Amino acid sequence: MATTLRIEHLVKRFEGLVAVNDLSIDVQEREIHALIGPNGSGKTTTLNLINSVIPPTSGQIWFRDTLLTGKPTFETVKAGVGRTFQNIKLFSSMTVLENVMMGGQKDVSHNMLRFIVDLRGSHREERVLREKACEVLDSIGMYHLRNETVDNLAYGRQKVCELGRALMTTPQLILLDEPAAGLNPSERREFVDILRKVYDSGVDLFLIEHNMDVVMNLSHRITVLSFGCKIAEGTPEEIQHDPQVIKAYLGDRFRTEE
Repeated sequence: MATTLRIEHLVKRFEGLVAVNDLSIDVQEREIHALIGPNGSGKTTTLNLINSVIPPTSGQIWFRDTLLTGKPTFETVKAGVGRTFQNIKLFSSMTVLENVMMGGQKDVSHNMLRFIVDLRGSHREERVLREKACEVLDSIGMYHLRNETVDNLAYGRQKVCELGRALMTTPQLILLDEPAAGLNPSERREFVDILRKVYDSGVDLFLIEHNMDVVMNLSHRITVLSFGCKIAEGTPEEIQHDPQVIKAYLGDRFRTEE
């Protein structure tokens, strides 16, 4: 099976703090891969390194045949890597449709000058973006809310809207930073169903998540971090029964019954 995302000996230091320490992960094609661990273990830092929000101290990150290390974030997006955030980053005064359309800006060729001199072309591009955004919203069950102001949406719907914006980049892989955080059990089940639908459409997923019901039910493979280091990797069943993971993160409720 081919590798979608390859992280090789990744290190990130913030002055005296080593946030990520010699981390290597292979995310395979057609896989939902979860990254778990205690708070402060380096999970979000790892995502920020992958999509070039911050540069690594050392190591390399590959997306298929493209070296992401050293590239700006917009080049990472163009390569096929989408992203959602732990703290929702939407334009609260804009509509759902407008927010999702913002995700398609990499496909827009018009700048301000061209907008002035080629108004017809600008309107044509906007129409194409709008049609694509409507298709995305329909695929995630949000089309009926397309004209609703984001600030009026329930928190769970805002999460889905942000996922829709990521899908507008036409990603081959989406990085999800705690997608189920703040959702109640019913909302989590609904969001997991949407993520499965996104995966079934051909998009691979790499997620950080603290809700173990989401991780164990959704993931094919799990990597566990502690103090910036990888301490285990395997299937959900293997991770659930790993003594080192139980001690460092999961707790005794996941301990295998003898």
